Amino acid sequence: MAAEVVEVLIAHPGGPFWARKDDGAWSIPKGEYTDGQDPWATAQREFEEEIGLPAPAGPRIAFPPLKQPSGKVVTAFAVQGDLDLADAHSNTFELEWPRGSGRIQSFPEVDRAGWFPAARARAKLLKGQLPILDQLLAHPSVAGLREGE
Repeated sequence: MAAEVVEVLIAHPGGPFWARKDDGAWSIPKGEYTDGQDPWATAQREFEEEIGLPAPAGPRIAFPPLKQPSGKVVTAFAVQGDLDLADAHSNTFELEWPRGSGRIQSFPEVDRAGWFPAARARAKLLKGQLPILDQLLAHPSVAGLREGE
């Protein structure tokens, strides 16, 4: 019997700044929360806004907060799931584009999402989020599985 390959769901940001970027541009679905808000509840809400589907149910892995190169702090979670992305769709944001044109356009916050073997996700993820992938792969519930190609 072949060993399982770890796959992770990641999302490509929408909008004109990211349109021609692929490797090193993808992200875990995420959003901001403020003091007093439950990070897990916020993560579930943001996941549904960005992916258009509820986050998978089940036991979760909570990772320690990670400061990004931009200064933002990401609190991430992982849940084992088999989420079908056929009906995935994102919320939108408005942006003046082209810049200085006075024309406001609407763009999806996430223009696509996909399941990737961990090794491929490593190439696609933003550099600042790679420690989250490493923590996932080191977690006891995942460590026995293959990282994937």
